[in-house]
Amino acid sequence: MFYWVMKRIIVGPLLNLLFRPWVKGLDNIPASGPAVIVSNHLSFSDSIFLPIVVPRPVAFLAKSEYFTGKGVKGRLTALFFRLSNQLPMDRSGGAASSSSLSAGMDILNDGAILGIYPEGTRSPDGRLYRGKTGVAKLVLATGVPVIPVAMIGTDKVQPIGRRIPNIRRVGIIIGEPLDFARYEGLEDDRFVQRSVTDEIMYELMRLSGQEYVDAYASTVKERLAAEKAAGRKTPKPGADQRRAAVRMTGEPTGPAPGSVTEIGTGTADTARPDPAEQPSDSTPGTRRWRRKTSSDQ
Repeated sequence: MFYWVMKRIIVGPLLNLLFRPWVKGLDNIPASGPAVIVSNHLSFSDSIFLPIVVPRPVAFLAKSEYFTGKGVKGRLTALFFRLSNQLPMDRSGGAASSSSLSAGMDILNDGAILGIYPEGTRSPDGRLYRGKTGVAKLVLATGVPVIPVAMIGTDKVQPIGRRIPNIRRVGIIIGEPLDFARYEGLEDDRFVQRSVTDEIMYELMRLSGQEYVDAYASTVKERLAAEKAAGRKTPKPGADQRRAAVRMTGEPTGPAPGSVTEIGTGTADTARPDPAEQPSDSTPGTRRWRRKTSSDQ
């Protein structure tokens, strides 16, 4: 009840009035049945804007720290997250993370929609970081479709550390469902888990236009925090740092089955839904992605 009151009567109308979110691909959300929504993660407000535009309820796996705060503020925060249909996700690994994924599996078994941020945490600089394989384990174990979603401009609305948001438009691009049924029976294969995760991240990169960095966002955050604690200024990314990143600037033209696509070396330009909201171009990298096709099944 709280979820629907906030969405339909209080928060939803207010956000639509102030931020005027634009949405593309809403018809890619299934009208019924379980599905996993995977999204890039630019801002705390991602978990607010996305459920507002999706017609069905979305239960998100949120970091467990939101549910364990102390004092009045901590208890109120935990209460809000529980009432807004979010579940604690332990990111420490091992049995704790497996238990969190089991909670997500229960949501899917009930025929509902589950939302996950494969990066595991918010991007520290607006780039897209390496996905964690927890999402692949969940998808392979349940066989549900994966709906990729790109959040556009939410990092400008509410950057990390900012409590009062900036009033400006945000965008949401919902991609076509991804089907990983070809991996049935291989859910415990860690190489398959990584392959599925990378395919999901490729699609998020394609939809969002973000630069991709082949490193975990949590690791980068720890390094930045250590540098800040040591009193060192963090240099701007140089050529050696950008070498691990890729930037997609062209729309895929349908490569032959089994072919290998090198992202970042094409010359075609992609028509962006809202150019004013998009990040600027950066130096392309060299990571190769193998697109899954019907011949792989």
